[in-house]
Amino acid sequence: MVHRIPMTEARINLGQLAKRAHVNNEYFILEKDGIPVIGIMDADEMEDYLELRDPGIREHIGASHREFLAGKSRPMDEFLSARAGRNKARVKPKS
Repeated sequence: MVHRIPMTEARINLGQLAKRAHVNNEYFILEKDGIPVIGIMDADEMEDYLELRDPGIREHIGASHREFLAGKSRPMDEFLSARAGRNKARVKPKS
């Protein structure tokens, strides 16, 4: 949920706003004289957002999506079973 609040109110309640953004995943747009100036959101979500702006990350996601559409994927349980089988083959019995 997005809340629009005046900057002066945000200044007084900054700790509470930070907690609500982090715990409840709420968003706040702070306004100065009715004009939106800045936003507050959870730090983890902001880091994800910033990562998605990175052209290298976007290309990697696009390539993964194209591979998925081309059928170059498999169900997770199949992948994990194959991986577990490889790990068993690598373990050598003790003599």
